[in-house]
Amino acid sequence: MRESIARKIAIISLIANIILTAGKVIVGWFGHSDAVFADGIHSAADVVASLIVLLVIRIANKPADAEHPYGHGKAEVVVSGAVGLLLFFISIYIVYEGVSGFFHPVESPSLLAMGVALFSYVSKEILYRTSIKVAKEQNSKAIEAVAFDHKADIVASIAAAIGVLVSIIGDKLNIPILLYGDKVASIFVAYLIFKISKEMLSEAFDILLERNIDVETIAHYKDVIHTFPEVKRIDRIRAREHGHYVLVDLRISIDHDKTIKEGHDLTREIKTMLMKEYDNIDEVLIHLNPYFSE
Repeated sequence: MRESIARKIAIISLIANIILTAGKVIVGWFGHSDAVFADGIHSAADVVASLIVLLVIRIANKPADAEHPYGHGKAEVVVSGAVGLLLFFISIYIVYEGVSGFFHPVESPSLLAMGVALFSYVSKEILYRTSIKVAKEQNSKAIEAVAFDHKADIVASIAAAIGVLVSIIGDKLNIPILLYGDKVASIFVAYLIFKISKEMLSEAFDILLERNIDVETIAHYKDVIHTFPEVKRIDRIRAREHGHYVLVDLRISIDHDKTIKEGHDLTREIKTMLMKEYDNIDEVLIHLNPYFSE
């Protein structure tokens, strides 16, 4: 179910991005709009991202096996990082093209270019809202990466439309400096793309380096564990994201005279309770320490 939903979102995003890429690149080029053309290049990156997501979704949802005992969830994180890196290089390219445009004569963009930018905004708003909703429901880093791509396009399309409008006004009112509004907009688009890429790369590195999850969530885990009176002390608790699921490592102290069976039954109950309360927890490993009352 999870895989089929993710694939559906990725396919819809892929088709939409192919259409938008073709429209923005062609209209941006022939309509003399660097901002719309840059937005088209970004959409082309989205096409690549959607293709990568389609390829990796099946891998990420495969169950654990002998060679991958913790599952394949990090495949989604690798994809998220790859998309972030791709967007970073795209942003550098757009800045270069935008800045170099200030040293050449410029032409006023066409009204069609602004129309395409506005159409892109509406389309991306719908795609973003749909994708981010599914990403949260399915806890999918891959779909979240696609949603972030759509989010970057939303603001980028607005900026492109404003840039085109300013340039057109500059041409109509014979104010030469306003003709560079489109160039400025393309650089702003590049900044937005860079910001999104930075967020994606940062999150991907945190997960790949197995950074502990946030303190608030850990505190909630502790609250669940403390509902068991047999637990005298939580000696250590760690949890790390592994793509769309979480792995928890726990050390607790119980009375030293408990039998092995009693300890086993307790750990099973704690694991069951944690996984019931948090459906994104895939595994809980519990180590028992003896507790001696003072």
